[in-house]
Amino acid sequence: MTVSKLTTTIPSELKERLVFLKNELHVSMSTIYKEALEQYLERKEIERWEKGAKLASENKEYRQLCKTIGNEGGEIYEY
Repeated sequence: MTVSKLTTTIPSELKERLVFLKNELHVSMSTIYKEALEQYLERKEIERWEKGAKLASENKEYRQLCKTIGNEGGEIYEY
């Protein structure tokens, strides 16, 4: 696995909270940053998928296509 160094600026209060958590959990700051970034990116990915699904569900042509290629109820099944 390749790693990259990241430099960032955060408010002092936030850093104090992170240091407290790091000491309590006996983990490195890098571990906390990595987990936080992974969760943030996953949440943003889900938000993008939800937005796409919402836009698709509001599109009349897409809904008609689902009915056409789906079963009688309009659902699409993966095989």
